[in-house]
Amino acid sequence: ERSFVSASVLYILSGRGYRALQPVRFISPCSRNDYITARTFSVVGLLPQPAEPILSSANMAVLFALAIFALQAVAHRPPHVALSGTRRASQRVSREPKAWLSMSSSSAPTSVQGGATPQLVGFANFKRTNPKSDRFEVLGLDHLEMYCSDAQTASGRFMLGLDMDCVGKFESEAHACSVLVQSGGVRFLFTAPAGNAPDGETANAPAPIGFERSGAQKFIEDHGMAIRAIGLHVADCEAAYAACVANGGAGVLEPVQLASEDGGTVLASEVELYGDVVLRLISATTASGEAVPFSPTCPSLVPGYASTLESPPPGEASVSPELAPLVRFDHIVGNVPVLTEAWGRISRMTGFHQFAEFTAEDVGTVDSGLNSIVLASNSEMVLLPMNEPTFGTRRKSQIQSYLEINRGAGVQHIALLTRDIFATVREMRRRSARGGFTFMPRPSEEYYRTLPERLALGDDDDAPKLNSAQLAEAEELGILVDRDDQGMLLQIFTAPVGDRKTLFLEFIQRIGCDDDGTAEQRGGCGGFGKGNFAELFKTVEDFFGDED
Repeated sequence: ERSFVSASVLYILSGRGYRALQPVRFISPCSRNDYITARTFSVVGLLPQPAEPILSSANMAVLFALAIFALQAVAHRPPHVALSGTRRASQRVSREPKAWLSMSSSSAPTSVQGGATPQLVGFANFKRTNPKSDRFEVLGLDHLEMYCSDAQTASGRFMLGLDMDCVGKFESEAHACSVLVQSGGVRFLFTAPAGNAPDGETANAPAPIGFERSGAQKFIEDHGMAIRAIGLHVADCEAAYAACVANGGAGVLEPVQLASEDGGTVLASEVELYGDVVLRLISATTASGEAVPFSPTCPSLVPGYASTLESPPPGEASVSPELAPLVRFDHIVGNVPVLTEAWGRISRMTGFHQFAEFTAEDVGTVDSGLNSIVLASNSEMVLLPMNEPTFGTRRKSQIQSYLEINRGAGVQHIALLTRDIFATVREMRRRSARGGFTFMPRPSEEYYRTLPERLALGDDDDAPKLNSAQLAEAEELGILVDRDDQGMLLQIFTAPVGDRKTLFLEFIQRIGCDDDGTAEQRGGCGGFGKGNFAELFKTVEDFFGDED
């Protein structure tokens, strides 16, 4: 490419070319993965030469500047760009990302904690260890906050579809309406900006944590209904924020002190995670100054939400929910354009360690693929998987589609843990027609025909198993099943929960991995469905349609 541009420039400067600024597309082979790549430049094009040279000294200076610009652009081209014109069937073509998606995982290696550079080695070569490297004490996941245009409507759908309770509400005509819903250890905040901007008298009125009206409106314009904050309950908000910023994190909200309803105090801060998503750090103390311990089923630490739960009238029992309460957030998955950048930065900022890894060879199909890693806290109960797109396949990667529709990185799906996935899915399907959630299409008959053989990994009699009736019920309900050397995983995915094909939910039941015979399981027991990825990809590809 450089020689082509240089020859073009010399041709013009010799006085034998005619200058015209227009797009010119250069196509050249690239050694990286045998892809065919190309780049479009607004540079000097070659047209039929005039009878006489027409270059002046001023024109020469302009063309020299253009030549330097063109050569620099070629030298710094992104590795994945679009191919113009007809392509051969044997050529694998990479697709041109948007401006914010123009880097690949190999183009920006970032050092992680300890000075090592993130390197993908694939599932077979990855060895799981837990170095207990958190830079601050993480107690658990407190909540997820979702920005939307109508908090009442969005929260109402989750209440209907998942039997969640509305446990608190924040209403301010000056700032926002925000609704807090909860089921077991799962808590969502739905926040929508107010219709009118605050005036001089209301500008200082209380607002939700980290909320700024114009910023929220821009977030919704860019991403639609999407996760804006992942709220971590930490032992010390100020120490956690300081550790993040000292290790390369970008602060969004410095620690602020808020009064809680019981006379204690709440501290909250935010740092950038990926895209417009923030990691919210929150801690609390009681009125006597004691730290509030983490409990999945207790109310959220977020203050300022007036309780909306009412006790039943005397003599009347409360209505039992038809859906069993959810246990907790299992994991929160983000899609990013450059995995090594996000992985290195977040790991260095938080100290979270690598828990699992999958590459395109592990999880892709012949049509599309991804690379994925999972970051975990010391307890491995906070799990943050991240995906990046891969290129060179017939269809556009579903991760690339997400990044384009979402206009950048963001949370792709939220995995919710249940103790009885059969009962949960059966009831959710019953509610689908009444405004609840719908699910992705069921896997193929071939998937369930070969499932018993795939689950029979060795002859370990102590390994968790499903009987024939449970396997039949899994097929009836469209539930996928997988296992690893520790336990078994049952999972199912909803269709996107909003108008955009971005955010969706996953429901999980993990069997096995009891640490001490209690109900508490080790995080990630049974894996993340590696054996289901190929089938899931086919389903998602069919759902999204052919993006070729």
